[in-house]
Amino acid sequence: MVEAPRALRGPIARQAWPISLGLGVATAALLAVDWAFPSVWTVASASLLAALALANLAFFRNPRRSAPPGDSLVVAPADGRVVEVVEVDDPEGFVGPALRVAIFLSIFDVHVNRSPVSAKVRAVRRGGTAFLAAFRRAASERNVRLRLDLETPGGTRLGLVQITGLIARRIVCYAGEGEQLERGAPYGLICYGSRVELYLPTGTDLRVRVGDRVRGGQSVLGEVRG
Repeated sequence: MVEAPRALRGPIARQAWPISLGLGVATAALLAVDWAFPSVWTVASASLLAALALANLAFFRNPRRSAPPGDSLVVAPADGRVVEVVEVDDPEGFVGPALRVAIFLSIFDVHVNRSPVSAKVRAVRRGGTAFLAAFRRAASERNVRLRLDLETPGGTRLGLVQITGLIARRIVCYAGEGEQLERGAPYGLICYGSRVELYLPTGTDLRVRVGDRVRGGQSVLGEVRG
């Protein structure tokens, strides 16, 4: 099995550093100006920039998670709130009749995404053009998205979709076609608020409902066979 990519092995995803370091430099520059020319404005501005730098680091936090034992268990691919559980026909045709579970991630949630099962990536698909608010159902079909078609060793097929939001404009995915993912292991993230959807076969024993809060790589969404 492939473990987490190097960029997602630390306590903070590397995407945080350019912005946070830039804000840190700006903070230091303002404090230097204040030392030479004391001003309430420069102190307040430096404090704001420092707070933004820390908030950005917190957004990209990557806590250690351990998936519960049980190869048939499907864990949440993301932190957030379940906003949809509905029966659909998989729009890509890979899963067939499916249960779509959608998770909305606010800016306060961990945004590192994790594999819900141990599986091989059969395809990587991109689509969408819009940037609607991620909690809206229309975001599922219209927003910019990246999907992984996954197949477990037993032949169970799932669809895993990262979807941008109103603020989120960048999807990061380190998994490629043909690669193996380990259940609960980080594989990507979405920057600044988003939505993650999972297409499960209709025979899945679901253990969540709309309104539930879940933790990526840890909370059990359901159980499949195979």
